[in-house]
Amino acid sequence: MIRIFNHYVSRTGFILLLFEMLVLHAAASATALLWSGAPRGASDAYLAGMLFAVINVFAMSALGLYQQLFREDLRGALARVPPAFIVGFVLFSALMEVLPAMDLGRAAGLAFVLGGACVLMTRVLLFTSAQSDMLVERLILIGAGALARECLELAAKRGGPRRFEVVGCVPMPGEERCVPVAKVLKPGESLLTLARRHGASELVISVSDRRNGAYPIRELLDCALGGVRVTDAAAFFEREASQIRVDSLQPSYLIHGGGFDQSFLRAFVKRSFDLVASAAICAATLPVMLLAAICIVIEDGGPVIFRQERVGKNGRPFQVLKFRSMGLDAERDGKPRWATAGDPRVTRVGYWLRKLRIDELPQMFNVFRGEMSFVGPRPERAYFVEQLGRDIAYYDVRHSIKPGITGLAQVRYHYGASVEDAVRKLQYDLYYVKNNSLFLDLLILIDTVQVVLSGKGAR
Repeated sequence: MIRIFNHYVSRTGFILLLFEMLVLHAAASATALLWSGAPRGASDAYLAGMLFAVINVFAMSALGLYQQLFREDLRGALARVPPAFIVGFVLFSALMEVLPAMDLGRAAGLAFVLGGACVLMTRVLLFTSAQSDMLVERLILIGAGALARECLELAAKRGGPRRFEVVGCVPMPGEERCVPVAKVLKPGESLLTLARRHGASELVISVSDRRNGAYPIRELLDCALGGVRVTDAAAFFEREASQIRVDSLQPSYLIHGGGFDQSFLRAFVKRSFDLVASAAICAATLPVMLLAAICIVIEDGGPVIFRQERVGKNGRPFQVLKFRSMGLDAERDGKPRWATAGDPRVTRVGYWLRKLRIDELPQMFNVFRGEMSFVGPRPERAYFVEQLGRDIAYYDVRHSIKPGITGLAQVRYHYGASVEDAVRKLQYDLYYVKNNSLFLDLLILIDTVQVVLSGKGAR
């Protein structure tokens, strides 16, 4: 993994993206110079090729070709490439109507064929090389309790070129064992000797109670000095799962772990991104919003916009705007309820508004008014905020920034309808609050497009 603007991304995925950008740019530039049918200078061909590459990489990202890397077999991964290039062709053709100087002419078809063939070959080679055991990273967990078990489960989920093999767990005195007996390493050797004997490149500290006198601080220092990476479990989850685990979080990690950028520059960039993204989406979806309003009125004649008080930055209440997707008597007894997947209170029109995320579009006006950001933790009702603030540690940290229309929890976790779901989603919200940046906002925007196209994801 590499860290870009505080966000961890797959090194393999990042290199693949850059390589495919280069391949697509070369395919488009070469065809523009040789077969476009019109005189074209090298600078024009270069710019046209760059635009071609950016659009097609965006289309591939929107269909999950980088985010879902190695989460499916080779056939499934390759099957996504042609639809991505069809989307890229449509976007590129539409953009050429606005920028005719960048048109590839009759070379466009050949550029798409060459570019698509190169992408397919690149991914076949990548999937083939990913099977090599040389790419497996070996870990040793310090601890054998509940936290170590969670680290084992996370390591087992990793696939593709970044695969982990947990050599074993070093139990600590007084700790209840929660890992399989086969994963417990026998005592008697120093941690550095143990790591070198098993070829482990990293030690993950998965001990909840570190006040015990048996905690091997000196041996861990020897490992760090000996070239073996020592990583805290919280950092391991942050790096590999884009989560900050609440159940085992040490307050010092939030204080000394960096991030939480709320400088003037970050606020200016985020506000600019909010306004540009919201204005662009409003302009693009205006016909859709008008059609949604007409359908709502036709179905039951009730109000089109639903207003509800939510908690915003620093706990300030505001009225969130949404297209009404529930019946007029959704909460006739006045008692707040969790919204759930398959909620019977949802109308027939509301079902499609929710499925396609159209019901969220009026929140662009909350963004214009400065009450929300385009990306951030979802705003919750005061009734649930009070309950969750009592039951979940660090829950109020998510209110240190503006809530968002979309966010990391929405694209990474399913529909939440319980306190347990709130804990899971909070882990992503804390990660975003700690590491938010323009780069992460753009990634979440692309993931949101993927969620809308696939009809899956959280709310």
